[in-house]
Amino acid sequence: MKKTLLSLFALAAMSATALAADIKPALVYGTGGKFDKSFNEAAYGGAEKFKSETGIDYRDFEPTSDTQGEQAIRNFASRGFNPVVAVSFAWTSAIEKVAAEFPDTQFVIVDSVVDKPNVRSVVYKEEEGSYLVGLLAGMASTTGKVGFVGGMDIPLIRKFACGYEQGARAAKADIQVFQNMTGTTGAAWNDPVRGGELTKNQIDQGADVVYAAAGATGLGVLQTAADNGKLSIGVDSNQNHLHPGSVLTSMVKRVDLAVYNAYADAKDDKFTPGLQVLGVAQEGVAYALDDNNAKLITEEMKAAVEKAKADIAAGTVKVHDYMSDNSCPK
Repeated sequence: MKKTLLSLFALAAMSATALAADIKPALVYGTGGKFDKSFNEAAYGGAEKFKSETGIDYRDFEPTSDTQGEQAIRNFASRGFNPVVAVSFAWTSAIEKVAAEFPDTQFVIVDSVVDKPNVRSVVYKEEEGSYLVGLLAGMASTTGKVGFVGGMDIPLIRKFACGYEQGARAAKADIQVFQNMTGTTGAAWNDPVRGGELTKNQIDQGADVVYAAAGATGLGVLQTAADNGKLSIGVDSNQNHLHPGSVLTSMVKRVDLAVYNAYADAKDDKFTPGLQVLGVAQEGVAYALDDNNAKLITEEMKAAVEKAKADIAAGTVKVHDYMSDNSCPK
């Protein structure tokens, strides 16, 4: 009898493990392409890490329009994929609709909040990471003028710009910060030519460090800065390697964590809905330091940015969030 009970417990444990591991992950990128070297590629990296560690494959889709995004999310859910991760604020209404249609499917949205019992919303304190790179920009600038090129003109990207400006002013109170947005539609994430033009205009006005928060458009920003002997700052993924010695640093936004954690939690039957907020203290945003930019970051700069990082994590330095009131303190 004892052996029989033990066997039953063992069988039940094996079945539970098999059930927990029986997931079909899916990923829907934002517009701008999977290999944008930035936001989408960070999400791809998280999915690839999960796949390499577990052997569990995933399906993904690269939308080129808002309509395609909603279709892909619904298509994945209807075919039994679970969890379905959507990386972009653009999929907010799509997740709201589809999550209601498929209450037994687990969804994740990155960069927006959807209040549904089967949705996890992951947002970031981009203003904190942008403050750190803004501080470095301000310290590295010799002209007292720095630039920012955003993608689509939305409050989220203004949030990056505001944090950056606060960090730059912490380094030099009288610094000038030029700001341009690439456009007002999703096409703004994938226009490196326009990104380059805006960067050149800022350089012509005296900017010697330009921060790109524009998806694939940012590749044009980094290229133009390098071509003109100026410094740039990458975003989302660590972009230091794209132009070694020219990219001052990158504001790393750990979109990979949102994707990896969603799949791992689903696999382990630990998936929870609700809001997750990742800032400096949670290592959700950071500045990048590696062999590609080590010579650009002096010991003084490193000490200052590390102190700022610790102060933000401790709450002694509070970076204003543009999205709280759509303003940026001067």
